[in-house]
Amino acid sequence: MAEAVVTGGAFTTAAEERISVATQWQLMWWRFRKHRLALVGGIVVIIFYLVVIGADFLAYSDPHASEAQRGLLPPQFIQFFDEGRFRPHVYAIKGKRDPVTFKRVYVADPEDKIPIRFFASGFEYRFLGIIPSNVHLLGVEGTTAEESIFLLGTDTQGRDLFSRLMYGTRISLTIGLASVALSLFLGILLGGLSGFYGGAVDTVIQRIVEVLRSIPTIPLWMGLAAALPREWSIIQVYFAITIIISLIGWTELARVVRGKFLALREEDFVMAAELAGCGRMRIIFVHMVPSFLSHIIAATTLALPAMIISETSLSFLGLGLRPPAISWGVLLQQAQNIQAVAISSWLLLPVVPVVVAVLAFNFLGDGLRDAADPYGI
Repeated sequence: MAEAVVTGGAFTTAAEERISVATQWQLMWWRFRKHRLALVGGIVVIIFYLVVIGADFLAYSDPHASEAQRGLLPPQFIQFFDEGRFRPHVYAIKGKRDPVTFKRVYVADPEDKIPIRFFASGFEYRFLGIIPSNVHLLGVEGTTAEESIFLLGTDTQGRDLFSRLMYGTRISLTIGLASVALSLFLGILLGGLSGFYGGAVDTVIQRIVEVLRSIPTIPLWMGLAAALPREWSIIQVYFAITIIISLIGWTELARVVRGKFLALREEDFVMAAELAGCGRMRIIFVHMVPSFLSHIIAATTLALPAMIISETSLSFLGLGLRPPAISWGVLLQQAQNIQAVAISSWLLLPVVPVVVAVLAFNFLGDGLRDAADPYGI
């Protein structure tokens, strides 16, 4: 039982005293820790962004290297023990002709074991775009290391699916992050101006919000993405998709910020800041926004899954990122054919990180949203 202390004739527990002197961020953290799914979601999100940072290190094969002879190879499973000893290896995959269908099929050969090495040498890359390196988490012995291990199989052009999935994770998650960051800035700025100034400014901004929200989202995304010139480079398309998604996603946050500003602009601390000579932008971003920053964080976390699904959907339909760019949507383009999926079911594996990432962000957002009301502990 918590130790009781007497204060002003009333009994208060030590826990209540601790809460009474805690900062807002401490209260948020204590409430967030009670949300187990949110904690798990947060850990999964951290893992995803570690993959984003170390995609080159985790990919053991050049994601663009293709070879027709190894097209649609099935996944190889790592065998960790060999004759009772810890010796990671994979079975070599041999191709042979099916005597009934006369099609080429691949089977694992248990007699041909390919040892796996950790921190092996492979294709060259620049870690974080700066540090040159050729070290990868996994590799195989011999001169044909890049062509001998396919943990998730290969696609129709013989490219390693695992390595491409690592690079696709980087593109899809950074597009979501960049889009949300831009939407966050537009939502706070325009919503803040609308709620703070009111009058004609509020009317114009709210009419823009209503027009954008009245347009069907998916057809608008498809139309804007299809308007991109086909000759644009991958980088140009990347930033264009980011801007397009951001220009659509700021309206909901702007409505929330406007409502908060309408309630806060008559508060004493805002009037004190005006009397002290603070500029309008300083009052908005330094004094008013931090007062409901927790709500903004929760809204941002919940917006990320929508951004990721938007990019994946557009790229899957061929209206977003296009090959040779690599994203989750681009990887799933080869799974559009039902016959291809029936024969090579591993082509659907990029769906798994999409589902896991969306669920993790949603759980994390739910936890942050609950924690945004820290006095509910």
